Amino acid sequence: MIAEQYKEMLNGKSVIRELSEYATARGKEIGYENVFDYSLGNPSVPAPESFKEAMIKLLTEGDAMEVHGYSPSLGIVSVKEKVAASLNRRFGMSYTFRHIFMTAGAAGAIAHAVRAVTVPGDEVLTFAPHFPEYHPYINLSGAKLKVVPADTEKFQINFAVFEEMLTDKVMAVLINTPNNPSGIVYTRETLEKLADIMKRKSEEYGHDIYLISDEPYREILFEGVEEVYVSKLYDNTISCYSYSKSLSIPGERIGYIAVNPACKDAETIVNMCGQISRGIGHNCPSSIIQLAAAETVDDTSELSVYETNMNILYDELIKLGFTCVKPGGTFYIFPKALEEDAKAFCEKAKKYDLILVPGDSFGCPGYFRMAYCIATEKVERSLPALRKFVETEYGKR
Repeated sequence: MIAEQYKEMLNGKSVIRELSEYATARGKEIGYENVFDYSLGNPSVPAPESFKEAMIKLLTEGDAMEVHGYSPSLGIVSVKEKVAASLNRRFGMSYTFRHIFMTAGAAGAIAHAVRAVTVPGDEVLTFAPHFPEYHPYINLSGAKLKVVPADTEKFQINFAVFEEMLTDKVMAVLINTPNNPSGIVYTRETLEKLADIMKRKSEEYGHDIYLISDEPYREILFEGVEEVYVSKLYDNTISCYSYSKSLSIPGERIGYIAVNPACKDAETIVNMCGQISRGIGHNCPSSIIQLAAAETVDDTSELSVYETNMNILYDELIKLGFTCVKPGGTFYIFPKALEEDAKAFCEKAKKYDLILVPGDSFGCPGYFRMAYCIATEKVERSLPALRKFVETEYGKR
């Protein structure tokens, strides 16, 4: 007998992936340059030269056993030391290598973090709009994900409902800032209020409530937006990071967990992650990718193109009558659809070769996501199609 749980999941495939596959197929018919594919959050800028040079040097000059051999189950110590030092320099923290666990991207980090601080039946809260894959990440661990409805006015946190849902069954809160899909960055005020509530509730319930901070877009912040490192505000924070966006290397699947040194049992949690790996078959990331990431730990790709693309799209959407909260980072924008049914809205857009993602799977029906990690010239070429779509289908000019 096969596992029915996973069999049933075949009927609920990722909407994002399905739309991306549609865009690829449509591109074979009319040329992909003529498909305005805003479906998939795949970085559109190349990795920095420093990363390529680090890879070449490791391949040509590195010790073969270090470069191609197994790494320690918790990650290569020298790599973890460089990650810790970078975080300490940037954010005034006091990490050591003992607080860092190397993972296969932020997804792998979350998979370990949730298993470290929950047992089956515990609840984890997150906030809409949210990354759809949080559901399998959490629920397949045995914990139960519950979603706090969105504050659609600013896409900050709906604190009134959050406090109602933060019962004694909740062992962790999962946040994502800068946020996929909204592009919104939680303000210092928001994060301080969140931390205060969680501290108060931890004391009231007599158990720790952990904050799992999903941070793959941490480096993509726009002008005038304050960078707030979540762990500075709440001791029991586990940061989950990926180099996929900062270095434009999503296919390399490299990231880490950073457990706040002030967190209760911080080093024990990291050591537990090595044991969690035994249960989920994680078995540490590629050695060469760990080493290359460590050599470029403070570098990024040329990320400014995303702000350029955001401004072009935001200005055009507002002109066309859309309601939209202006993003503060990432490469996503999340406007309100021009009809109540965002799925129908996005289906109509396909007639104009505009590939948009309805917000239903993000926990926000009536909205849609555009991933503008595409060439700026293609963003500009998409505007006439967007205008035609809106004018033809909704009578707006």
